[in-house]
Amino acid sequence: MAQQDDKIYLNPDLPIEERVEDLISRMTLEEKVSQMVHAARGIPRLGVPEYNWWNECLHGVGRAGVATVFPQAIGMAASFDEELMSKVATAISDEARAKYHQALRQENRGWYFGLTFWSPNINIFRDPRWGRGQETYGEDPYLTARMGVAFVKGLQGDDPKYLKLVATPKHYAVHSGPEPDRHQFDAVVGQRDLRETYLPAFKACVQEGGAWSIMGAYNRTNGEACCASVTLLEEILRREWGFEGYVVSDCGAIADIHAHHKLTESPAASAALAVKNGCELNCGETYEALLEAVDEELIEEETIDLAVRRLFAARFRLGMFDPEERVVFAQIPPEVVDCAEHRALARKMAQESIVLLKNEGKLLPLKRELKSIAVIGPAANSLKVLLGNYYGYPSSYATPFEGVLGAASPGTQVWYAEGCGFRGDDRGGFDEAMRLAQQADVVIGAFGYSPELEGEEGEVAASDGGGDRMGIGLSGVQEELILQLQEVGTPLALVLSGGSPIAFPEIAAKVPAILMAWYPGEEGGNAIADVLFGEVSPAGRLPLTFVKSLEQVPPFADYSMKGRTYRFMAEEPLFRFGFGLSYTEFDYSELELSKGEIGADEEVEVAVTVANVGEVDGDEVVQLYVSDVEASVPVPLRHLEGVRRIHLRAGERQRVSFVLKPEQLAAFDDEGRPFVEAGEFGIFVGGGQPDDSRGGVSGTLVVV
Repeated sequence: MAQQDDKIYLNPDLPIEERVEDLISRMTLEEKVSQMVHAARGIPRLGVPEYNWWNECLHGVGRAGVATVFPQAIGMAASFDEELMSKVATAISDEARAKYHQALRQENRGWYFGLTFWSPNINIFRDPRWGRGQETYGEDPYLTARMGVAFVKGLQGDDPKYLKLVATPKHYAVHSGPEPDRHQFDAVVGQRDLRETYLPAFKACVQEGGAWSIMGAYNRTNGEACCASVTLLEEILRREWGFEGYVVSDCGAIADIHAHHKLTESPAASAALAVKNGCELNCGETYEALLEAVDEELIEEETIDLAVRRLFAARFRLGMFDPEERVVFAQIPPEVVDCAEHRALARKMAQESIVLLKNEGKLLPLKRELKSIAVIGPAANSLKVLLGNYYGYPSSYATPFEGVLGAASPGTQVWYAEGCGFRGDDRGGFDEAMRLAQQADVVIGAFGYSPELEGEEGEVAASDGGGDRMGIGLSGVQEELILQLQEVGTPLALVLSGGSPIAFPEIAAKVPAILMAWYPGEEGGNAIADVLFGEVSPAGRLPLTFVKSLEQVPPFADYSMKGRTYRFMAEEPLFRFGFGLSYTEFDYSELELSKGEIGADEEVEVAVTVANVGEVDGDEVVQLYVSDVEASVPVPLRHLEGVRRIHLRAGERQRVSFVLKPEQLAAFDDEGRPFVEAGEFGIFVGGGQPDDSRGGVSGTLVVV
């Protein structure tokens, strides 16, 4: 775009604020409104090109042709590895930038090839039935915040002038199903739960991560539509947290305000309400009614100007109106897309995400020189199980069967049988599966869930709850086949796919070795084989609780945290948050607090020695939990407040330290106000929660 002396907005040397103001001053009201919907029209007379704000990169650039497909978000959360998450997000943003600039060279300004991405999903996975829980980082606010901040920073980059991409943490706020009700549902939540559970990750992504965009949720929260909530958008997001970016609605959410929430009577009224309360961009078309809203004096043009100003500030910060040679990110070549380095990173993340839930008799790792292996199950050779949802298309991929086939010795016979489907009662494949199991030295069972059975409302036809799962056991006849395979007597290692907790108590009691592999991405099959054959010692941890049954879970539509997640659930689950086994053993000792007593506004350092006392090199996920022993208000039973993933060679020791800040010791009153009160706090550091059989050390901190 050639610079013109009379057009300040085209001068890349001037401050962005001046350039934005100059551009908006030249627009008509109709042109301004045309920029407030996700498919923004071009303004040829001003040299403003059309732009589609809707782009996805939940675990890789999505819906835009070829891209590296990393493990689904819930799987990446299971790595408990903030540093690796940052590297993954950087790779994703490299590919997004490269695809954007290559698309422009091809005169393609279409959907999903932009620079404003509607990721990450940092909602709290509070109920195992929620179909979109797979998109989140699990049930814990601290872990969600750490992974979310790393992802946001990796997407947006650290250039002093330009944003690499715009990250959009979603769905703000208090959103996690039920999916079929989301367009009219009111998530009623107390102020304590709001501030203690549902908002911390958003606050961290805004204040620490610097997220330049936020997406509002479909639902209402305490009566206010989230995409038009003065409480959420103005009072908390902007005034309290200092957010300077723009807010985008979820897709169609503005129309929901009048059509389903019944808070207004017309599209014009809904549009005016949302914009006045701080939602600048409409995914949808309802904001086209803003022209009518101005005529009806429901909104002033100056308010629309403020919204458009915020939107164009983002586009200028992305360098969209500057010469490409000025923008460092424009130089990223298209060859980075699904390159060998990114595929290796996808494999690394998949390796780190795999959770070893059981390894009775040390069945795993397997020997590569086995005479025969039978790989059985509906997930064994499924591309869909690698991809999850919101995905791109990898240039190459490896299913679990292909991973085992490639990793086994050339002298090993490897058989494959589907056995059964993910759903339905067809047992026609049982006989073949049993025959192979009887002949094999070991059976690798690949079962679990498919993205066809859990996901977003309107997109998962095979789910039993409009995208959600009303039952959380293994679907179809999978459990029946697994138990029959176990009865054969051939050693059985079970690899589970899925994006949600699975209830399988009978299988857990009988099957000797169990891995949770999630939706592991394009290199998932190779990563699974790496763990099965001992190339990698597993160290993933569950980012959510696996309950024994839904009897342990409160009603789905109840947004109170009472009885939910490891923080408030008193009953013993099937597998606990933070749990995961290894091929080696770790010992914890020498817990030391920098101070045994602190004031309410003081920090304290917590240090511990971790030793690999086994015979295998491996990673350990060191976890710090806090318990408020003498709280005067309801508090979590315990809460995660520190994570460090480290690698230790056999026999190696390392000193690991954390800093606990006052806000990490805070309780919340009935109005949601945080406070640190005097009393005793339990401190635990180990490879999982207290009482897990992974070791760990405890101490006491006193606040005076």
